[in-house]
Amino acid sequence: MGQPNTKCLSFSSATIKRVWILSDLFVEETYRGNGCAKLLMSAAENFARETGAVRIILATQISNVAAQSLYELRGYAKDKEFYHYALRL
Repeated sequence: MGQPNTKCLSFSSATIKRVWILSDLFVEETYRGNGCAKLLMSAAENFARETGAVRIILATQISNVAAQSLYELRGYAKDKEFYHYALRL
């Protein structure tokens, strides 16, 4: 069906609590449109709460409008203060 993959990135410097990265969320094409992504997001969010995290951060491709809609409906907000950079090695 699909799978969320969370990793503990660091701790919030303000609260010294966990911050989880949702590094992958994938739903197989045959299961899309059936609420699977919502269930996977709920599982990741519940896991983060149960482990005392203060935040989940994630990224998606600019072209992935479906994912952006899902995240925003769930209360996630685009970061408007920081640019994020990556170096491929």
